[in-house]
Amino acid sequence: MDLAQFYQDKYPPGVPSEVDLNKYQSMVDVFDQAVKKYADRPAFSAVGVTLTYRDLDTQSRNFAAWLQNKTNLKPGDRIAVQMPNLTQYPVVVFGAMRAGLIVVNTNPLYTTREMEHQFNDSGAKALVVLANMAYNAEKVLPQTSIEHVIVTEIADMHPPLKRTLMNAVVKHVKKMVPVFNLPQAHKLPAVLAAGAREKFTEVACKQDDIAVLQYTGGTTGVAKGAMLTHGNLVANLLQTRPMMEDILTEGKEVIIAPLPLYHIYSFTLNCGIMLEAGAHNVLIPNPRDIPGFVKELKNYKFSGFLGLNTLFVALCNNEEFKSLDFSALKLTSSGGMALTSDTAKLWTRVTGCEISEGYGMTETSPVVTFNPHSAIQLGTIGLPVCNTQIKTIDDDGNETPLGVPGELCVKGPQVMRGYWQRPEETRQSFTEDGYLHTGDIALIQEDGYVRIVDRKKDMIIVSGFNVYPNEIEDVVSGHPKVLECAAVGIVDDKSGEAVKVFVVSSSPDLTEGELKEFCRERLTAYKVPKKFEFRDDLPKTNVGKILRRELRDEDAKKS
Repeated sequence: MDLAQFYQDKYPPGVPSEVDLNKYQSMVDVFDQAVKKYADRPAFSAVGVTLTYRDLDTQSRNFAAWLQNKTNLKPGDRIAVQMPNLTQYPVVVFGAMRAGLIVVNTNPLYTTREMEHQFNDSGAKALVVLANMAYNAEKVLPQTSIEHVIVTEIADMHPPLKRTLMNAVVKHVKKMVPVFNLPQAHKLPAVLAAGAREKFTEVACKQDDIAVLQYTGGTTGVAKGAMLTHGNLVANLLQTRPMMEDILTEGKEVIIAPLPLYHIYSFTLNCGIMLEAGAHNVLIPNPRDIPGFVKELKNYKFSGFLGLNTLFVALCNNEEFKSLDFSALKLTSSGGMALTSDTAKLWTRVTGCEISEGYGMTETSPVVTFNPHSAIQLGTIGLPVCNTQIKTIDDDGNETPLGVPGELCVKGPQVMRGYWQRPEETRQSFTEDGYLHTGDIALIQEDGYVRIVDRKKDMIIVSGFNVYPNEIEDVVSGHPKVLECAAVGIVDDKSGEAVKVFVVSSSPDLTEGELKEFCRERLTAYKVPKKFEFRDDLPKTNVGKILRRELRDEDAKKS
């Protein structure tokens, strides 16, 4: 079937199936045009400080000039950036890109083992790290090739007096900065001040140049660096923006950004799409602190919110959040994990704004599909973004018909060049005709919308029947006493595998029997969970994605 032809008439009016991908030559080009166009508009806010687009231009230029004049770094060298959502992040990242460096986004919560692997695998020669995590950097630096270290503190973008006071409180009163000793390190404020006195030389970045090494796959093996080029990132920006159907008024939007910018979802949306639109990105350094998060939200009449299922649930269960002013909210985007129908309905009920769910991968920069704002179809991941080809295939590589589940495969300008220095793994990630394997089981509906059935690796086989955890979780989370849950496969003597569900309940009187009866009414017999385990919380990644693998491994050790 010719899916390209099939999709020609599947988009809402005004949403094209193709866009011109040559509007910008690089992410630096996107940045340069945005900072000129929106110079006096606020760009990023965090911990009480706001940078305008002009500030962002000036400070990133200073950082780039320092890199060019005070280090031996050359275009193409890698620089690791390890910090949460602070205004320093876009300054450092765009400064590095302006100097022609490749950014290696690094999770601040990484263990020393993970840091050492990523720094060495990427060949990073420089590191920018938040002081709160610098004690771990001290341990691993001797085992790496990193030559230049820049340490930043939480309040570094504030004026000098306030900066000194706030950083002192964080360090000495709140005890949030473990002792470290990095005598060779430079402090970011001093770096920016020194860079202001140096000449900045523009570097011509091309679409084929690598912009970011985005590491992925750490939960299924050794973490690999997806090579995302400037062309990949620019393409995804241009592909995804039309799916929002011009609801973004340039230079006017206030976007809440609780998900970490070092994660590809937030990186592309906040440092790409929203930057190009001249939006004000309100960064939340610690979204797990729900009371603090809600307190910050009270300061803004926000029009956009980027989140994921677990965060939506946590906020909607907070009474203070429910009392906020949502009159300006017109865009809520969900990604990173499956959005349950109950969560989507709850969010709409509380905020009055529907959630547009999308789907993507690190390897696709990340957006592959998205629900157009005017035609949201709950329970689906939407339509392919512009200039994207998709198909579903069976285990033999044959394309499956519409409505029949198969592995989702993707081809488009947002798909990575490959994995850094891993040609064999790169080759295995693509089909013979150039489509990227996603590892996700999906079906394409007659109307073109795509529905994820589940992760291939998470599928549970009960007596030869395929059971998909997402379906089980969607049902169990519909119980009024269930806050969140996760379904995994466990070994079973009779059926090979059985379904077990880990549950976080809002009520201490919820029983396993009550949940089983609830599921029996809604699921075919072989899908009904055999076991339930009640927990106070579930293990999650730093962006709130539930770690089924960890639960599965824990359970296996018990048996």
